[in-house]
Amino acid sequence: MSKVTVVGAGNVGATCANVMAINEIADEVVMLDVKQGVSEGKAMDMMQTVELLDIDTKIVGCTNDYSKTANSDVVVVTSGIPRKPGMSREDLVGVNAGIVKSVCDQVLAYSPNAIFVIISNPMDTMTYLTLKATGLPKNRVIGMGGALDSSRFRYYLATALGVNPRQVEGTVIGGHGDKTMIPLKRLATVKGIPASELLNKEQLDKVVADTMVGGATLTGLLGTSAWYAPGAAVSYLVESIIRNQKKVIPCCVYLDGEYGEKDICIGVPAVIGKNGCEKILDFKLNEEEQEAFKKSASAVRTMNSVLNQLGVIA
Repeated sequence: MSKVTVVGAGNVGATCANVMAINEIADEVVMLDVKQGVSEGKAMDMMQTVELLDIDTKIVGCTNDYSKTANSDVVVVTSGIPRKPGMSREDLVGVNAGIVKSVCDQVLAYSPNAIFVIISNPMDTMTYLTLKATGLPKNRVIGMGGALDSSRFRYYLATALGVNPRQVEGTVIGGHGDKTMIPLKRLATVKGIPASELLNKEQLDKVVADTMVGGATLTGLLGTSAWYAPGAAVSYLVESIIRNQKKVIPCCVYLDGEYGEKDICIGVPAVIGKNGCEKILDFKLNEEEQEAFKKSASAVRTMNSVLNQLGVIA
C-alpha cells in the first residue's frame, strides 16, 4: 500500500493532494495542517468526489496529528508563508526555515524511510536545510522547482510557436528564483526541431525572460503564489517516485561535484524513481550556460548563508 503525506493544506498542498487522488498515484493521501479544520474539510470535500470521478484513493485530513502520517513513502512539504507581491524568496528564509525544520523532525519520527519533496520557499535553500538538518541520504531530499519552471518554459515556448505544449521539450536548471533560473534555450525543441530554427533571437529571448518572471507574473495577478501548476508539478514528481517511472525531471538535488558545484542543492536534470534521485544527468553545458549556472549557484549559496546566520544549521 502506497502512502503520501502533504504537509500544508493551503492552495498548493490541497491542489497537489487533489491531483494525486484524481490520478490515483497513491492508495492513501494524508493532508496535515496547523489550522484546525482546514485539512479535514478539504479532505472531506475531495472524498465526496470519489464516486463522481471514479477514483479509489483514500484522502485523510488532520490537524497537527503526525501519527496519521506514519509509514508514508513520500512526504511533500509545502509549509510556510507564501510569497506576497513585492516579496522575494530571500525574504522568506527566516520565517520558513524554522517551520520546515520542525515539520521534517516530526514527520521522520513516524516515517523514517520517507523521501522528502520540498516546495516551501525559498525552495533551494529549504531543500538544503532539510538535507542538512535531517542528515538524510542525498537521494531522499528533492526540491520541486525545476519541474515547475520547465513546465512554464514549455508553456511560453508553445505560446510563441502556436503549438500544443505537449509537443515541446524545454528544460530549466539552476536556482528556483526569478534571477537564478536558467531556461536552456539551446536545447529547446518542438518534436525534435530546435526552437531556435522556428523562432528568431528576439522571440526566443522573450520566452526566456517571460519564463524567468513566470512566478512573479502570477503572484502579481493573483495576489499570492500560484497553486495549480505547482500542485501538478509536485504530483508529477511524486508519481515518478511511487510508480518507479524513472522520468528525467529537472529538480533541486544535492550536488557533489556535478556541474562543477559541491555542497549545494540546486536544479539539474535527474532520474527520479523509487529511491528518489537515482542519477544526475550531465547535459554538457556550453561555456555561456556553465557561467550562468555558476552565478546561479553563487546566488543560492548567499541565501543558504542566512541559515548559518540564523543558527538553523551549523
